Order: sequence, then C-alpha cells, then structure tokens
Amino acid sequence: MTKFINEPENITKELLEGYVLAYNDKVALAGENMVVRAQPKDPGKVAVITLGGSGHEPALSGFVGEGMLDCSVVGDIFAAPGAQRLFQALQLFKRDAGILLIVLNHSGDVMSANMAMTLAEKAGIKVKSILTHEDISSGLDTPDNDRRGLAGCIPLAKIVGAAAEEGKSLEDICEIGERFNKQIATLAVAMGSCTHPQNGGVISSLPAGEMEIGMGQHGEGGSSGRQMLESADKTAEIMINQLCKKIQPESGDKVLLYINGSGATTHMEMSIVFRKAHQILTLAGIEVADAKLMEILTVQELAGFQMMLGKLDPDHVELLKKRRANTPYWTTI
Repeated sequence: MTKFINEPENITKELLEGYVLAYNDKVALAGENMVVRAQPKDPGKVAVITLGGSGHEPALSGFVGEGMLDCSVVGDIFAAPGAQRLFQALQLFKRDAGILLIVLNHSGDVMSANMAMTLAEKAGIKVKSILTHEDISSGLDTPDNDRRGLAGCIPLAKIVGAAAEEGKSLEDICEIGERFNKQIATLAVAMGSCTHPQNGGVISSLPAGEMEIGMGQHGEGGSSGRQMLESADKTAEIMINQLCKKIQPESGDKVLLYINGSGATTHMEMSIVFRKAHQILTLAGIEVADAKLMEILTVQELAGFQMMLGKLDPDHVELLKKRRANTPYWTTI
C-alpha cells in the first residue's frame, strides 16, 4: 500500500482536522468527528444531518454548508458512526422546526440511525428520516429497502437543504425529498481494485481487461457479474439504458445526469462517457436539466464511476439549480 498517511488509527481524526483547516470559512468540527457549518443556520429552520463512514471523500462532509447539510456525523474508514455519536448530533441540533436525517441504505448506517432516532424520540427531539436506495444493480424490481444508497444522497441533500434554507416545514421538505428519492437511479461500474487505507487489504480485485457493472460503495459485487472491458460508448449505452428502464423518462421530461468518479477514473474518461449518455437522452427528446462530472463519493483509488439519472419535477430543478449553496465541494451562487 502506498498512501501518504501517518498512523492508520488516526486517519479519520487527521483527515477531518485537515479538511476543516482548509475550509474554515465554511466548516468546523463540533464534538467527536462531527463536521458542522461554520456559520450556523437560523435555528428557526429545519436542520439537515447525515451520517457515514470516512474514506469516501469528498462525501459526505464535503457538502456541509449553506444550502445543503448542517452536519455530517463521521465514522471510521468505511464504518458507520455509532448511534450515540449520531444522537449527540441530534441533541446539538434540537429545534422546534425539527431535523431531517438523510440515511444511506447500508446496514451499519441504518442501525445507527434507527437507534439514535429512538433515543431522540424519548428526548423530545423532532426528527424525520429519508432512506436513500437508488442503486439498481440488484435488479429493477428489487424492493427499495433491499437496494443500496450510493451518491444520489448528494443531490438529495442539495434539494432538501435548499428547501430548508427557504424555511419550509419538515413535512414539506420530506415530501419534496421523498418524491426526488423515488425518481432517481444509480448504477456503478468498476475496472480496477482499491485498498483499505488502515490495513492495506484489497477491497475488490478485478483482473486486467475486465469490468464489473453494479459494483457497490465498498467494493461489493453487483448482480450483473464481470465481463470484458467495453469501450466508453458501449459502457455508457449499457448503463444509461438500464437507468432509463428504472425511472422511465419520457420525451419532454427534464432529468439530472451525473457521472461520479470512484477515485482513479480521470475526468477525460468521465467526459467521454457523459457525452454518449447525453446523446442517447437527447435523441429520445429528454432534456438534461442538471449535469455534473466530478468526484462526489469515492472508494479510495477504485477505478470506475457511478452514473446517476434522476427525473426532475419543476420544484426540484429550482432547488437544484437556482438556490444558493456554499459548501467546499458544491457552490451555487
């Protein structure tokens, strides 16, 4: 393993310290491994909180700031933070307007969220949650609760964060967010392995010349299995067609199309893939109203990307594109 680190057990602590030093005008640390806004939101507005393991930078803490997340509760590398730490964050952000908790559908995150919300209810804290489950690799007909949450949590955070900044109620924000959550799908592909930064263990291993569509957030395999590496155009065609089958956009619809790099894929490659996916949608009369090529949620040095397609209602377009955000990794002025 060749990584610029110090003692493996200090990685999470040190990366968060460095991160808030670099962006101290936007974020700060509060409590143990909690990243919060440097300028807190009006306490009369709903707070938006999420949780997840470190090692996926810039997610999730890179999107804490005005117009998006109020707090990211960070676990160790690829591990959910404990319920008590999340409960501490819920206590910190207790307010009459309430708290929206964004939870990615992974067993550790869900367990911590459920336990913390139970504690919050007993403490009189008003909190609701949205469970993200947009990964379609397990099959188009797989029940929502059996599908993983991937990088789709980030545009969701932009939408609900903007709605919260406007002063909308917790109930209204949940409705807006759940409507988007039901209209987004993600599919990942990998063609190279990565290592765990604390122990050097290989998280996933793919032979040269092969790729796997459906790779999960921590290197888990997908239902499609391995196949020979295809060209950028062919890979994009396979993936965008599967995503369209899931969300079923029609001519005249507006959609979100993101390519999220997993850690070792260049922007050159992502741009070529995006080009083909955009062409296919345009030929079908579907308007790409929001587009991004960036590393949103990575898996260390995993070679691959996630393709994300979401059908956008008019209010989603407004909240994504026309509402201010000021975070280290997402800025809309």
